[in-house]
Amino acid sequence: MADSSAAEPSTAPAPAPAPATTAPATATTAAPAAASSSATANPAPTVPQNTGILEVDSPANSETASVVSSIFKYREQSGRTFHAYRDRTGTGSDEFIPYFLPNDESETERLDLQHNLVLLTQDDRLHISPAGKDKPLKRVLDAGCGTGIWSVDFADENPETSVVGIDISPIQPSFVPPKVEFFVDDLELEWNYVNPFDFIYTRFMTGSIKNWPMFFSQSFQHLQPGGWLEICDIVSPIACDDGTMTDETPLLKWSKLLLEASENLGASLGSPKHYKQQMVDAGFENVVQIDYKWPTNPWPKDPKHKEIGAWTQANIMQALQALSIMSFTKGLGWSVIEVETLLAQVRRDVKNKDVHAYWPIIVIYGQKPE
Repeated sequence: MADSSAAEPSTAPAPAPAPATTAPATATTAAPAAASSSATANPAPTVPQNTGILEVDSPANSETASVVSSIFKYREQSGRTFHAYRDRTGTGSDEFIPYFLPNDESETERLDLQHNLVLLTQDDRLHISPAGKDKPLKRVLDAGCGTGIWSVDFADENPETSVVGIDISPIQPSFVPPKVEFFVDDLELEWNYVNPFDFIYTRFMTGSIKNWPMFFSQSFQHLQPGGWLEICDIVSPIACDDGTMTDETPLLKWSKLLLEASENLGASLGSPKHYKQQMVDAGFENVVQIDYKWPTNPWPKDPKHKEIGAWTQANIMQALQALSIMSFTKGLGWSVIEVETLLAQVRRDVKNKDVHAYWPIIVIYGQKPE
């Protein structure tokens, strides 16, 4: 183990096969709770964002002490495989609803593509928060690590840091830097980490976590004083600033239905709108939110957003079925044929440069008081 002094008693190692420019803007700081309304010792820095109107281009627990076989018995639906570990509704009932995204090769490739899209958005930075700027990071948690690509990249940039990656599906690589460890576990269970972390990072977990206040509370509890939490996520529904996407546009219809399905399943895709205040409520200080835009295709005139749009189009086209099949059939009671019929219309909108839609992307970070 890379960090023997910090063995994770409630998690199981997860050996598995492996499956750039700047933009101006301003940062916003969350209003602290009444009890902590005074200025903090470390004021939040000003961070660039992408918040302006985009100009359109011309037409031209503990049950994981060992890896049990059930973890690797993936379920199948419509030709996709889904994880089989701790399917749950979060309602206390015996009926389990599975995590709605697949874990097959197509999805792992998309997750790695999405990683590069985040790097492009953030000017090749793995994180935005000041974590590591004032003191070295000894231990870092990648919460919901997916393929483990962020953990590996972070370890390559910070070879003295121990990085722990947690995910509900064992899709991480077997060969990793010396101080990287991956475990299979459910982040919504009680965390039992022996040693605290200096930095906790998570992204695109909306729709995967049902109890966000508990997540922020546990993150706060397991951070060192002065440690940082950073979260990157996508905001639903999809947005448009110029009226080229209406309520009758299949893309917007799909986005709103996906949001409805997630709410029916108990893990709302609307959760990012509440992160900032929930972090403040959990005790974090210096909470900053940064807003970005991911155009659905290369419709913007701005070169950086045009490139982001090209990557986003590829990401969405790969993600549509993955996002929709489980959500619509389990959350809305649709048939697979009904889902695929809608997706055919959505794909046309995604490619249509006359529809100036974009995904709002947020990065929020905060610090545990010293």
